[in-house]
Amino acid sequence: MDEKDLIKLWNGMRSQIITAQMAPALVLTALVALASFDKFADASDATKFLAVGVAAITGILSMMSQYAAVREGQAVLVDLKSVKSKSELGKQIAGSGDLLKISAGAIIGFGFAVFALVVWSILG
Repeated sequence: MDEKDLIKLWNGMRSQIITAQMAPALVLTALVALASFDKFADASDATKFLAVGVAAITGILSMMSQYAAVREGQAVLVDLKSVKSKSELGKQIAGSGDLLKISAGAIIGFGFAVFALVVWSILG
């Protein structure tokens, strides 16, 4: 693959990570709205557990998708580093390995932190 194809793949991985955040963001928006109006205070336990379950499943599937895109992005970086003559953009992307590792950790860490807050706001 040449540099142009690899950059196109890189942009596809970035788009996939962003797209994977849409569904959990919508779920979290709804849960925050409901929690802010104290709607869970009078809700049945079944309703609370359903809300927590939906948040968990949506978040886990999103994190899996994002993490897979990060791993595939790491492979693109390896291939891009091996390209002999790179543009400045290619050089910048090829040097993004450390940032990509931080992103992978942040996806997992923030995902679990937000889930803990969801559980606290719904069941607490």
